[in-house]
Amino acid sequence: MQPLVSARRYLENAGISNLLTSAWRFRHYIGGAILNTFRARLARSRLGAVWMILNPLALVAIYALVLSVFLAGRLPGLEGRFSFAIYLTAGIFAWTLFCDLLTRGVTLFIDHANLIKKVAFPRISLLLTVVGVALIDNLMLLLAVILIFGVLGHWPDAHILWLPLLVALNLGIGLGLGLLLGVLNVFIRDIGQVVPVVLQFTFWLTPIVYAHEMLPPAAQTLTAFNPLVPLITSYQDVMVFARAPQPLALLELTLLAILLLALAQMLFRRASPEMVDAL
Repeated sequence: MQPLVSARRYLENAGISNLLTSAWRFRHYIGGAILNTFRARLARSRLGAVWMILNPLALVAIYALVLSVFLAGRLPGLEGRFSFAIYLTAGIFAWTLFCDLLTRGVTLFIDHANLIKKVAFPRISLLLTVVGVALIDNLMLLLAVILIFGVLGHWPDAHILWLPLLVALNLGIGLGLGLLLGVLNVFIRDIGQVVPVVLQFTFWLTPIVYAHEMLPPAAQTLTAFNPLVPLITSYQDVMVFARAPQPLALLELTLLAILLLALAQMLFRRASPEMVDAL
């Protein structure tokens, strides 16, 4: 009973002001957790973490082979035999990081229930572990994407320097939404089952396998409510069209990331005493 009380007391008292200090104190634990995640992938697999690259690239190859015949000549502003594959790869690259963060966030507290209940430690350790694993996976995928772009004759130019900002915004949106749903998932376990279904619909409501301009005006109005549209199109601007993201899109994404992270923090602080018991 004492560990449970200690865990609850710690969760209640920990505030934003000591998050960075706690992260530094537990840096060895965070680094070890990230390393153990990759070791677990390599334990019984000869390809290991390479599967994190092959899976999205296989998805790109399938869609490119099936849909390029119908869409390659219709994508606005794109020409060339491999234009659709390049456009699709950029969208999948952005989508993969968002999905990774969201799905990990939804199950974060349930997956670490025993740790949360038995040990008093800063919650930021779990968050930074998720962030670290996701960013390393995304970096490996980015290297593969750049190599593929080069093979297809589409080397990225200086506009790719916008990517760190876009990745940070993607990180804030995916992690913020994932943590919000992760807290709710502790009390309503159906959320963990609903999220993959919603993601499938969201994928097709996001301009990844088609250009937003190709949609009828009514459909464009509908997808305008999808917060991922400016995120995906910003990635495509930088990686495909060699132009800077739209300032309004960056502003919208920044405000959305801040809002989601703030709501997640507030919800977690209010629900943390009950979470320990619910887990």
